[in-house]
Amino acid sequence: MNGRRKFLSRGIGLAALGLCSGAAWADSETYRRFHQALDHDPRLLAYAGTEGELRGDAAIHGSMPDDLRGVFYRNGPGRFELGGERYHHWFDGDGYVQRWQIGGGKVAHRGRFVATQKYTEETAAGQFLYPAFGTYIDRRPVKSNDTINVANTNLVPFGGHVYALWEGGSAIEVDPQTLETRGIKTWRPDLKSMPFSAHPKSDPDGGLWNFGNMPGANKLAIYRLDAAGQVARTALIDVPQLNMVHDFAVSARHLIFLVPPYDMKPGPELSYGESLRWAGDTRPLRVVVIAKDTLRLRQVFELPARSVFHFGNAFEDGACTRLDVVLHQGDTLSQLGTMMRGEIQPFRDGSSTVQLTLDYAAGQAREARLFGASEFPRVAPQVVSVRHRRLAVLGVAPGTPDDIFNTVNLIDTDSGKADSYRFDAGWVAEEHVLVPRRGARSETDGYLVGVAQDTRRRQTVMTVFDAHNIKAGPRAMARLSYASPPCIHGNFLAA
Repeated sequence: MNGRRKFLSRGIGLAALGLCSGAAWADSETYRRFHQALDHDPRLLAYAGTEGELRGDAAIHGSMPDDLRGVFYRNGPGRFELGGERYHHWFDGDGYVQRWQIGGGKVAHRGRFVATQKYTEETAAGQFLYPAFGTYIDRRPVKSNDTINVANTNLVPFGGHVYALWEGGSAIEVDPQTLETRGIKTWRPDLKSMPFSAHPKSDPDGGLWNFGNMPGANKLAIYRLDAAGQVARTALIDVPQLNMVHDFAVSARHLIFLVPPYDMKPGPELSYGESLRWAGDTRPLRVVVIAKDTLRLRQVFELPARSVFHFGNAFEDGACTRLDVVLHQGDTLSQLGTMMRGEIQPFRDGSSTVQLTLDYAAGQAREARLFGASEFPRVAPQVVSVRHRRLAVLGVAPGTPDDIFNTVNLIDTDSGKADSYRFDAGWVAEEHVLVPRRGARSETDGYLVGVAQDTRRRQTVMTVFDAHNIKAGPRAMARLSYASPPCIHGNFLAA
């Protein structure tokens, strides 16, 4: 597929983000309500944001494994207010990338903002200028998707480079050591400013699969990069009533997307996030399966209406495909906005981690529950797209008063049993990832590495569990003397 005309125009890319005329401003009232609540709720400190670079050596508690060496890269929103105004949604914040350097029994931390066009211009102006996911602002015109790229969702090492990723625009390269911003990565000239999702999936040959979500055009863009970072294949898939698609799963023969039932209804003074209206009473959750060999739609399945953020893994099982995914009852997007005004909503008990079986011959999707209230599923990197038997998730311990993520769990997908650890009161867990030992012989031959916020001491802590014994608790904790912004996603790069 050659040329922009055969792929996509930048105009369609802007439509995909729901950018239209209007002016719903970040406001001082949200700012006032948040800071009033912050005086009474230390958990909100994580969502106050930060102002600049953070650097420090962590204090080690416990026994840091000698063979755990490398960098744990993380990314998430870090700036939510400027000039006395505050954003309306967590997803709006400017990207703040972090690296935890691990080796020789020591851990060093560093964090800094991604110097996107948006961040740089708004810093110079002393006020927000451009629209964000949940807050529409039109003080300055938007010329392309990358004008408003916040680079705030994932930090992915690939091919000797490190990329900060967002939903709606280009990858942005940062220096692997200093995290200094190197600039926008354009994979091919005709793909400039195209949406490149924050959830690429690795392939056994060292390449990547990824997609771009374009709900304004009702199309999914498919990318296949080889190990050298060259675009090997692209395709456009028509998906009617396309909306919020954040993640996908990759098996040996398929790419699988779940499309929740939202309607997109743009209007004046509405951000993209505010234009998404839940339509679960009229439409199902759709499972869209694309064949890898042809990059064409193979089949669409239907499930009861639920919303989706994250997948675990997918693999072929005879004539079927099986995959892990976290499903949520109803609309979850608005829930992530309330913390911007100082209200932490309980995590709904209506979520669950399930394994789906896609039966192509019968045209049916079967569902088996694996775990209760949960999110951020991850598998060991060596089993991506093939049969796996362990799935890491965050969870909410039964009886937790405020229903925050306070457990890490490693689920046996065959038996449904979970090896779990619960953090102390006042701790909030972030995503944890499985890190195999060199030459690992099983999915539990290694470590579960993640981050948690000790809100009572206002400190951020990196945690290391033995993957074969999560319930024993962290074998090592690397505690910073300060709190860094919570992240959404990250990846471990072994030394």
